[in-house]
Amino acid sequence: MKIAIQKRERLTLTSAFLNTLVSVLGALVFGGVVLTLISGVNPLTAYLTMAVGAFGSGYAITEILVKAIPLMILGLAVSLAFRIRFWNIGAEGQWCVGGIAATGIGLFWSSILPGPLVLPVMFLGSFVLGALWALIPAILKVWLKVNEVITTLMMNYIAVLLVEHFYLGPWKNPGGWGFPGTASVPAIAQLPKIAGRAHFGLVFAVAAAFLIWIILKKTTWGFRIRVIGESERAARYSGYNVPKYILVVTSFSGGLAAIAGMAEIAGVAYKLQMGYAVGYGFTAIIVAWLAKLNPWAVLVTAFLLAALLVGGDQLQISLNLSSYIALVMQGVVLFFILAGEYVFSRYSLRISWR
Repeated sequence: MKIAIQKRERLTLTSAFLNTLVSVLGALVFGGVVLTLISGVNPLTAYLTMAVGAFGSGYAITEILVKAIPLMILGLAVSLAFRIRFWNIGAEGQWCVGGIAATGIGLFWSSILPGPLVLPVMFLGSFVLGALWALIPAILKVWLKVNEVITTLMMNYIAVLLVEHFYLGPWKNPGGWGFPGTASVPAIAQLPKIAGRAHFGLVFAVAAAFLIWIILKKTTWGFRIRVIGESERAARYSGYNVPKYILVVTSFSGGLAAIAGMAEIAGVAYKLQMGYAVGYGFTAIIVAWLAKLNPWAVLVTAFLLAALLVGGDQLQISLNLSSYIALVMQGVVLFFILAGEYVFSRYSLRISWR
């Protein structure tokens, strides 16, 4: 028997599906070994517990949606920036400033604005503030050639500290018995529910995916964004104003990430408080890469990762394991899929018996 590794000339749809399937199965096997070594629990029991916890009831599914909605919107935001090769690692900060804008408008403007305008103004205010926040590192990249990975990452910490400043300082709820947090936004500033705690932010996510798909696939702007992402040199040779596209796309990405923050405030949290910044912006990077920057795949991937998180909570309840096991599994899945993408998408395994 002879085993050889050959470079692929092209990757068929069937091969791509098999690559993903093998990568996921490998992740499950390796994750099972990790579960056994860490906790001594039978991996089949753990996986069954996670599956039942995530999909065993209608309530569980709505809880998946609660966690999936921010991951969907943030995943779409970063995937759009990645399309143009702007490495937006700042979705967490953009999410935070979106929450600040939504909370401020909900608390202080809802009594001034006509009722039907409160949510639209929260939506618009969050988008504008997020867009401006993302525009800062975009300008630094375009004009001063500053690495956007560094600037977007550093701005996350500034945004998180701003959130803490507001709920511990000027916006702290005077009737909150000293607990850190603002007052809750009024009912007029809250998103309607779809089922359970799942809210109208899901419509934002689907609408954003449709809009991005239309832009990328059906418009001249989308074509030019794809060209810039594939080869900035070719785009410049074709006469495209690359800096303009980077500034506009990055601003839209930041605004969309801020809308995720607005949806969390208006749909779930209702106020700024400790624990608002839980790392959704970083998880969204995983979502975008697993989805290969495809907007529709982002929705599915976000839902599955959210199911993993909800299933991880069930591990804590039923088997007395740390809920962080779900985060470990998330990392294992990402590692195996990226490894499969790098190896099997570029090379094929040939086995001959002579």
